Amino acid sequence: MRITGGKARGIPLHLPKGDAVRPATDAMRQAVFSSLAARVEGARFLDLFAGSGAYGLEALSRGAAGGVFVEKDGRTAGFIRQNLAAVCKSLGRPASDLTVINADATTVTPSGGVPDLVFIDPPYEIIAEIAPKLFARLDGLLKDHPDPVIVFELPGECELSPAGWTCVKRLGKGARQPTAAFFRKAPVSPAAG
Repeated sequence: MRITGGKARGIPLHLPKGDAVRPATDAMRQAVFSSLAARVEGARFLDLFAGSGAYGLEALSRGAAGGVFVEKDGRTAGFIRQNLAAVCKSLGRPASDLTVINADATTVTPSGGVPDLVFIDPPYEIIAEIAPKLFARLDGLLKDHPDPVIVFELPGECELSPAGWTCVKRLGKGARQPTAAFFRKAPVSPAAG
């Protein structure tokens, strides 16, 4: 598994052995970042259920200004730090303005400003349970941002319809296959007068 684009393209990403982490595939990340295009340059990101840190590190390689990685498993968070160091070295930039938080993504309140991009790649089996909580928390976190984008990786058979958000794009297809859903704030209807 490697960074697929940007200035750190080709840098290998390390992750724990075993099935504790299901990293976003290189092809999925390429498709996601092709869709995000110009939104990445200078953006701040929040990478929830970060695993190897692939989504946030890919954003960094493609010009993101900084961000926060949240990973509950301490050992896996150590791999994010290792990957972050390698990507920052390749980019010739310090790791300041980048934070790895070892915490539960459903309860953490990250500091460091309001993110422009939120990447969510949880274990598939907990999506139904955690998605409503996550979107409710993100409502508060992103309330002052005019146009944030949430990229939620989920299996093809799973549908999410969070209140206040609209799925504007879906990449990938097929049951039990990874897909990425792009959510933006739902337009507010003008009050009837």
